[in-house]
Amino acid sequence: MTRPALVPRALALLAAALLALTVASPARAGRPPKAPREFVALSDVDPTILQEIRYYTPHDFMGRRVHGYRQPMCILTRTAARALHRAQLSFRKLGYTLKVYDCYRPQRAVDDFVAWARDLDDQRMKAEFYPRVDKSVLFKDGYIAQKSGHSRGSTMDLTLVRLPARPTRPYRPGERLVPCYAPRDRRFPDNSIDMGTGFDCFDTLAHTDDPRVVGVQRADRQLLKHGMARAGFVNLPTEWWHFTYQREPFPDRYFDFPVWRSALRG
Repeated sequence: MTRPALVPRALALLAAALLALTVASPARAGRPPKAPREFVALSDVDPTILQEIRYYTPHDFMGRRVHGYRQPMCILTRTAARALHRAQLSFRKLGYTLKVYDCYRPQRAVDDFVAWARDLDDQRMKAEFYPRVDKSVLFKDGYIAQKSGHSRGSTMDLTLVRLPARPTRPYRPGERLVPCYAPRDRRFPDNSIDMGTGFDCFDTLAHTDDPRVVGVQRADRQLLKHGMARAGFVNLPTEWWHFTYQREPFPDRYFDFPVWRSALRG
């Protein structure tokens, strides 16, 4: 026979347990999404490829870290990472190393780009990244879009660095900005070979085969383009740094897990 005094105590314990489940469930539901098993950290496939993940830093066209970048790391589909490894082996034989600026990009980061582009008052980085382009036409001219191939996991932005690689100094927020198409000795001192413009330069001079880019700069772009093509990548003609693995496993899916190792499985 149950003692009457214990009934309220039992009911109180039951209510507390139900409350705990109620509170815990949203937390579990709110955990950041995981990547499919086909995604890997590039450093696990090829640790020799340099990584300078710009959107984790304030040195990008927005002047701040982009939403969704929780660690400065390159994540790719396994097939794209292995193909990039093959390209790296070829470039190293020529005395170069690849350096990635961006790889997988979550949809939340793309949404961040879109929100920034609609805020015409925020032009803090214009002098470097889009000095000759009015911010109001970034959508029309194709510099910003609602979707990005980066979110499919087989697209990356990269360049070549001559070996032995010298470090690139950190960007100092508030430092004087120089146009991304300025001569190499004037623009931000990236350690890459001379491609004629800096990374993420919103200017037609960044088009891979722009006829105004000649000499060593044109040769450097072609070296990168043809070397990547031999490994199975195709270049975006409007951005010399942008490449997509042609046999990408997710050609029609856009992911939103954050950029950090905890998003990877295994």
